[in-house]
Amino acid sequence: MIDICFNFTHPSFRADEREVLARAAAGGVNTMIVPGASVADSTEALALAERYPQVLHAAVGVHPHHAGEWDGQSYAALKRLAGAPKVVAIGETGLDYCRDFAPRARQREAFTRQILLAAETGLPLFMHQRDAHDDFVSLLAPLRERVGNAVVHCFTGDRAQLSEYLALDLHIGVTGWICDERRAGALREAVAAIPDERLMIETDAPYLLPRDLRPPPRGRRNEPAYLAHVAREIATRRNTTPAALGEMTAATARRFYNVAAPER
Repeated sequence: MIDICFNFTHPSFRADEREVLARAAAGGVNTMIVPGASVADSTEALALAERYPQVLHAAVGVHPHHAGEWDGQSYAALKRLAGAPKVVAIGETGLDYCRDFAPRARQREAFTRQILLAAETGLPLFMHQRDAHDDFVSLLAPLRERVGNAVVHCFTGDRAQLSEYLALDLHIGVTGWICDERRAGALREAVAAIPDERLMIETDAPYLLPRDLRPPPRGRRNEPAYLAHVAREIATRRNTTPAALGEMTAATARRFYNVAAPER
């Protein structure tokens, strides 16, 4: 399996990096994409991908939470990072009107500039959207044809939102949110409608620990080893097997990111 969003730059992973990767491998995850949340964080994501090149790749971007840091140097800095062989996408970028950690106008500016960066570099676009669907679509749609592959990660929306994303030729990433019986009703209904060739899976670790994971890990830190748990829930909703789902989504992710399978 491929975990398309593993926030490995999070400080909670520094004490046991190798153990986390070993547990991922034991759980059937042999490739992970590490996104950047700021220029500094993207630099660290690339360093980690270069430290563990057999299993990690990096994305470089400025998350909407950090859009207030976007300045005249950010585009050039990300472009330089994007030239590294281990960088396979631009992101994480997008809009987040739930937390509003950065002014919305700054979020829109940073998102638009990173769409253009993906167009310039030819790299896939890795995107975040929360409580900002209409603005997200209005900014992306006019520029969509200039960008190649693009994914909305951690999709939690309904069938109507899914239809709009598919009309924009977007891929869809699904996390352990689907394991939360309190909040995942719309997603559980929508996930069966995602075309096979558009679906990818992710943990968003250390966030979004599956609510129904038993026993929960100490500290409730999510990690890629739990991707199999997410896959089982998605497979149930799509009337398939976890093994078939894992194989299908891994093949889709390899095409999306243009990454080869690790050597055995």
